[in-house]
Amino acid sequence: MLCLASYEKGHEFLRQCKRDGCRVLLLTSKSLENKARWPRECIDEIYYIPDIEKEWNMTDVVNGVSYLARTEQIDRIVALDDFDVEKAAALREHLRIAGMGDTTARYFRDKLAMRTKAASAGIRVPSFVHILNYANLKDFMRSIPPPYVLKPRLQAGAIGIRKIESPEQLWKTLDELGDKQSFYLLERFIPGSVYHVDSLIWFGQVLLSIAHCYGLPPMEVAHEGRVFSSRTLLRGSHEDGELQLLNRHVLSCLGLVQGVSHTEFIRSSADGHFYFLETSARVGGAHISELVEASTGLNLWAEWARIEIADPEIGYTLPPHKENYAGLLISLARQEWPDLSTYNAPEIVWKLQKRHHAGLIVGSPDFNRVDQLLREYTQRFYNEFFTSRPLPEKPTD
Repeated sequence: MLCLASYEKGHEFLRQCKRDGCRVLLLTSKSLENKARWPRECIDEIYYIPDIEKEWNMTDVVNGVSYLARTEQIDRIVALDDFDVEKAAALREHLRIAGMGDTTARYFRDKLAMRTKAASAGIRVPSFVHILNYANLKDFMRSIPPPYVLKPRLQAGAIGIRKIESPEQLWKTLDELGDKQSFYLLERFIPGSVYHVDSLIWFGQVLLSIAHCYGLPPMEVAHEGRVFSSRTLLRGSHEDGELQLLNRHVLSCLGLVQGVSHTEFIRSSADGHFYFLETSARVGGAHISELVEASTGLNLWAEWARIEIADPEIGYTLPPHKENYAGLLISLARQEWPDLSTYNAPEIVWKLQKRHHAGLIVGSPDFNRVDQLLREYTQRFYNEFFTSRPLPEKPTD
């Protein structure tokens, strides 16, 4: 198992691979050599690739892994972070190893590719246009009133996203982007609630999918400074059922054969419809894995590893799991090490240990109890811990 990780991610994936008897190889950024706390007892060899701000030279990567393959039998290549999906696909294509290739990888990394593909399959997406032909761009702005959202095609999360209030602001921003313009798309801004569905897939079949609603849209949290939250939807509700069907449609039309996915939708406050925003072939960030584990008892990283390792002839079996509810809160904190000792409800199942951050997860079989605790604790977080800072232009470790 060769794992690629520009950033420190996927410890439980690595542990599960070792538990299941794999030889585990990790290719990661040189800049993490003395910073990352990898579970080294689960890794047979670590290889470092020179990087500048996590950018890898793919010629070096292909040549280096090809050299490694002279003495190592590489059976699987897995991208642990969103930014490594294309790298893993390119290596699979070059070494002819099974798994997602270049074309499919585009649908799970490139916001333009995934929107175009989804729209062609009849899935609602916000109106959008590629930042490429200026005549098309002008037509779009004549037919769709502002505000807009300018999105980088290949970033993750809210990084690099800008809200555009007028055509004049857009032209000024495009001048600043220069030759990077074609790596962006312009999208109609839709006010509404944002949801995420996290899934495990085996040979095209979604075996597990759990739907959550963010307390506030992630873009608002990132750009305006808010407490981040997410909670499990009421199972069996109309909202939950609609998202489950829509998620399956998206993953099917984009062609994810097996693995894990984090997919986001927005429900328009104007017309009540769900619109597809983006998807990925990875575990969701911002401690989404811990959130899912609190409600189901399953760790997405570990189950993803089991899926990658499973023999196609034998198959993968989803373990028995719970159908509880969970809620997640995370905030930047004024204090270096926030004191969460007074947060002592028996439903608290996890607390974040990170400098200048406060975070916790509550879990319960009772949907209303989770909702009550999230409301109470969100207000306390604002009073006791909350602070904000500008969103960086690029992701940090």
